[in-house]
Amino acid sequence: MDWGMGEAAVSSRTRQAGARIAGLRVTESVCPYCAVGCGQLVYTRGGELVDIEGNPRSPINQGTLCPKGSASRQLVQQPGRLTRVLYRRPGGTEWEELELERAMDMIAERLIAAREDGWQENDRHGWRVDRTLGFAHLGGATLDNEENYLIKKLFTAMGAVQIENQARI
Repeated sequence: MDWGMGEAAVSSRTRQAGARIAGLRVTESVCPYCAVGCGQLVYTRGGELVDIEGNPRSPINQGTLCPKGSASRQLVQQPGRLTRVLYRRPGGTEWEELELERAMDMIAERLIAAREDGWQENDRHGWRVDRTLGFAHLGGATLDNEENYLIKKLFTAMGAVQIENQARI
């Protein structure tokens, strides 16, 4: 007896339809949102991102993705995503575009100045600390373990002690 399940439930239109990912290039990747390391399958056509899914072969997430991981495609394709450097002068009301190189120079100059202004060789007890309280670093949720490790090393080398990540807050 046919109960309308299995093959009997498939319409002729469904039999003719192909998978939406058929013919696409698939690349195994890791979700960029946190340090859990969920596996993703990234589908592209001609270098353009088409879809992202959880990787069912991943022992971490077994094909599932959290809402952030499911929406990670927006990191690349969100129309409101900034693709150029914008700068607003102190006291200004308008944003202006800057070349990336100029913006990086401005950041470096200000970081060096803040380090020097906040440099502390000894603490109030006379202990040698060689640190700066002139700046801090707060990492974001899209940084992976390797990036966080390198950021920690960089900011520690510059003397910073106030280094935190959004994932712990």
